[in-house]
Amino acid sequence: MVQSLAVPKSVSSPSAVIVSGGKQYRVAPGDRILVDRLTAEPGSSVKLGRVLLFSDGTEVKVGNPAIDGLDVDAKVIAHPRGPRIESFRYKSKKRVRVHRGGRADLTALEIIAVGGVGVEKEEKEETEEAPKSRGRAKATPRAGRRTKSTTKAEAKAEPEVAEAETPKKRTRAKKETK
Repeated sequence: MVQSLAVPKSVSSPSAVIVSGGKQYRVAPGDRILVDRLTAEPGSSVKLGRVLLFSDGTEVKVGNPAIDGLDVDAKVIAHPRGPRIESFRYKSKKRVRVHRGGRADLTALEIIAVGGVGVEKEEKEETEEAPKSRGRAKATPRAGRRTKSTTKAEAKAEPEVAEAETPKKRTRAKKETK
């Protein structure tokens, strides 16, 4: 589902209109927005203090110009760059050609809480499986192989159990040149 920024969010969720970098954004807990570059490290939290409007579903507070004592908590995700924007001015027969362009430096924010009301985080169960390790797994010793520490007497005492081995992959035989 594609949701436009101009479409109002659900009435019951708390939302606010904030100012960052001279632009206004309507945010709710859990939203991700791109704002002009902020001086904060990725992973750190930021408080956006200029809240122009706050709605908690039942009542609406409007600031004059901002609401005192109300903050929006956000987490810095990354510092991406915006799309390439070029401008070209050209006047025919006048030898006027001006080419300018650049990319905007942005900060990606995830809104954690609006006015003290935040997103409820799901608690992870403790009985989850261990994450799979990335890399090579250690080979388990086969039943027929003996380690250096075992003696012949110990090997005779242990009955050998035949395991079903996985078939080996066939490799192409290299042609011999004469």
